Amino acid sequence: MAVSVETSQDSLQVWVDQDLCTGDGLCVQYAPEVFEFDVDGLAYVKDTDGELRLAHGSRVDVPAHLRLEVIDAAKECPGDCIHVHRRSDDAPVAGPNAD
Repeated sequence: MAVSVETSQDSLQVWVDQDLCTGDGLCVQYAPEVFEFDVDGLAYVKDTDGELRLAHGSRVDVPAHLRLEVIDAAKECPGDCIHVHRRSDDAPVAGPNAD
């Protein structure tokens, strides 16, 4: 998977749209430090302290060493519910609104 130089150097943020989540679990397999299931069987993002962010649309920063895993999770997600954006300009990098 190719990532532009610009993307690889910019900070990224990610969020999950639970309304579209299928509970398949690929995201948790790709990046368990970033994604986790809650008791409802849907995936959520976790902050750096490992705390689930349960509010709809909650974003977390993507750790630099997990950028590719999070982008791959968004691209492979069967529910097309993972949104990865550049922090600097909020441009979609991966997920349903990315080019």
